[in-house]
Amino acid sequence: MAYDKFTVLQSTAVPLPIENIDTDQIIPARFLKATERVGFGDNLFRDWRYNPDNSPKADFVLNNPKYSGKILLGGKNFGSGSSREHAAWAVYDYGFRAVVSSFFADIFKNNCLNIGVLPVQVSPEFADKIFAAIHADPKTELEINLPAQTITLVPTGESEKFDISPYKKDNMINGFDDIDYLQSIKGEIEEFAAQLPL
Repeated sequence: MAYDKFTVLQSTAVPLPIENIDTDQIIPARFLKATERVGFGDNLFRDWRYNPDNSPKADFVLNNPKYSGKILLGGKNFGSGSSREHAAWAVYDYGFRAVVSSFFADIFKNNCLNIGVLPVQVSPEFADKIFAAIHADPKTELEINLPAQTITLVPTGESEKFDISPYKKDNMINGFDDIDYLQSIKGEIEEFAAQLPL
């Protein structure tokens, strides 16, 4: 399933300065019955967003109209816990295209890369600067440049490089998942196969 191409994203960000956010908090287990990647955004951080009677919790950041954007800024060790793909699906389906943190759990990070969400790992110091800037002014924008592998705090111009595997970078720029990539090189695969001895 192809997804949106990712090159340069400039957006405001939603700050969630909580460490060790695990996948069960991102998408509670009771919402894992579906097998398609749609509808999960409604239940992103469900137990933090809503009371038992389904009324929104006013003090949770996703319910605060001051904060919006396509970038989620999370605390250290974002996406820990079980390996459910649905956590990445929920982040994407809600509308986020990038998650920024000073550390990601590996499985969550890879699940994000597989479905078109860019995990941007920054230094703890740079993460603190971003949090401070957004809390001072919720309209603060970040620029994430995937080809250059940089994240920039737009008002100050401060920037950091981030790492990503060349394969995943190329896939995200082209909007490919793993199957799309294989289809894109189908001709090369067929040409190689034709040269193999019978």
